[in-house]
Amino acid sequence: MRAIMVMFDTLNRHWLPPYGCDWIHAPNFQRLAEKTVVFDNCYVGSMPCMPARRELHTGRYNFLHRSWGPVEPFDDSMPELLKKQGVYTHLVTDHQHYWEDGGATYHTRYSSHEFIRGQEGDPWKGHVGEIEIEQQMAHDLQKPLFRQDQINREYFPRGREEDFPQAQTFSRGMEFIRKNSQEDRWFLQLETFDPHEPFYAPQKYRDLYPHEYNGRLFDWPPMGPVSETPEEIAHIRYEYAALLSMCDAHLGKVLDLMDELDMWKDTMLIVNTDHGFLLGEHDYWAKNAQPWYNEIAHTPLFIWDPRSGKKAERRSSLVQMIDMAPTLLDFFGLQVPKDMTGKPLRETVLSDQPVREAALFGIHGGHVNCTDGRYVYMRGPMSPDNGPLYEYTLMPTHMKNMYLPNELQNMELQEPFSFTKNCQTLKVPVGFQWFNVYRFGTKLFDVVNDPKQQHELDAPDVELRFIRIMAELMTASDSPPEQFVRLGIPVDGIMDESSLKQQKKEILANGKVHILKGIEWTREAQNQWHFLLSLIPAAHREMIQQGFVQFAENIGISQVNSQLISQFVDFAIPPENREMVKMILPTVTRTD
Repeated sequence: MRAIMVMFDTLNRHWLPPYGCDWIHAPNFQRLAEKTVVFDNCYVGSMPCMPARRELHTGRYNFLHRSWGPVEPFDDSMPELLKKQGVYTHLVTDHQHYWEDGGATYHTRYSSHEFIRGQEGDPWKGHVGEIEIEQQMAHDLQKPLFRQDQINREYFPRGREEDFPQAQTFSRGMEFIRKNSQEDRWFLQLETFDPHEPFYAPQKYRDLYPHEYNGRLFDWPPMGPVSETPEEIAHIRYEYAALLSMCDAHLGKVLDLMDELDMWKDTMLIVNTDHGFLLGEHDYWAKNAQPWYNEIAHTPLFIWDPRSGKKAERRSSLVQMIDMAPTLLDFFGLQVPKDMTGKPLRETVLSDQPVREAALFGIHGGHVNCTDGRYVYMRGPMSPDNGPLYEYTLMPTHMKNMYLPNELQNMELQEPFSFTKNCQTLKVPVGFQWFNVYRFGTKLFDVVNDPKQQHELDAPDVELRFIRIMAELMTASDSPPEQFVRLGIPVDGIMDESSLKQQKKEILANGKVHILKGIEWTREAQNQWHFLLSLIPAAHREMIQQGFVQFAENIGISQVNSQLISQFVDFAIPPENREMVKMILPTVTRTD
């Protein structure tokens, strides 16, 4: 028995032919659907990249307790469990986040691993001097990430597909498959960073989507609201399509190899992704700065299980990333640890047997979302400070750096959670979060009758049912108690309609700004003001508020709006921080 997982990053299911897209050139995804079971109700769990991979390893939610970070000392790691029981595990990937501080304990859980360099802003090739490019860029080359990306691209020009990191990743993965095709009991995780941004693909795939475009170099969308021209929006969608077609071509090579080596009789194949992506839908780009609409959260999943032989069939059961670890452990005949809350999908593949009534998903400190496949409920925080909120970890790192000493000065020791193997963890107060979702409020959508999530529902009976379900699921995950407080959800999940109505009034009142009384504040200005205060140390907030009152009174106003907040930023924020603040301000005005 062998298993192969082909994992893409940022794969939007709505752009795949098996899920209804009729203009993307992706014949191998269609071919894949004919060889596997296709899941119509797969949802993310924890967002984004490394939180999703912790779920892949541990089979349990990450986002209720922690944000981006490594595998913890107490975690059950699926590839490591396989390795210890005699199943050889190999990771081949060009996903550079594995080699940063916030992901550095994942790849070492495998028996062996290969890393292909050069994706995104991977600090790969060195270049000291100025960079010359032929075209104006949408991004500032003074920023290290964008500068490094342009340096990396010099080493895989568009005309040489074999030099691209994705091409090398698939080549190394297929090398492993061919070399070990006669061996038993191994698991290969063949994982490419594509079609993650930047959407940089060989020319032959771009030629599949001819269009007229004479603008700046724009293949890396910002994280936030859309402000680009219609021509730029169309162009970057074609750039994503080209990269997706490249992914399809290399997926086809894996399918060809499995055909050639007659592997379908005893080799499981899983094709999945960590999350989707917004390409202008809901007037947003990317992820993290907006609610988890279905373009991000509702993901593709394909599974071939040779034990059942089911193929070219659809499954409607609700499944998630947390089910991948139990499914693989079960496939190799190993016991699923008690701390894994995901479920093996053997019977779901066989006969669409459900494994859950509902599922949670989200990002640490964002909405806690819940779906039953019919509705999506996005529960926001009670107040603009988004608190109380803590990180629970023994590995205090962010994405690319360790925690700073000042972040740890108020940490405490937390009593063990049910899954920490009797280990205490650090309990670290969360500081600034630029994607605070208070401004969006709580949202409810009927995704069957409104799949594009364009119309929020006002249905207290449905909302009360989801509050109960969320409380049950959070309790089952041993959620920190303050998450219930932050969201205003009773631990037992029991609320009535009058209490819910009163709570909504309280949430709106919490957003009011209590300076310049008697002067109207627009909702956008209130959101921006709360964001500005979150940047200021608590000891200095009173001084900033007094300064704003004096500033507003000196120029004379009848309303506090976004324009006034922007003027105050120019007046009060130091020049070295002003650009960053003004860049983020537009993202915090959106309430939908």
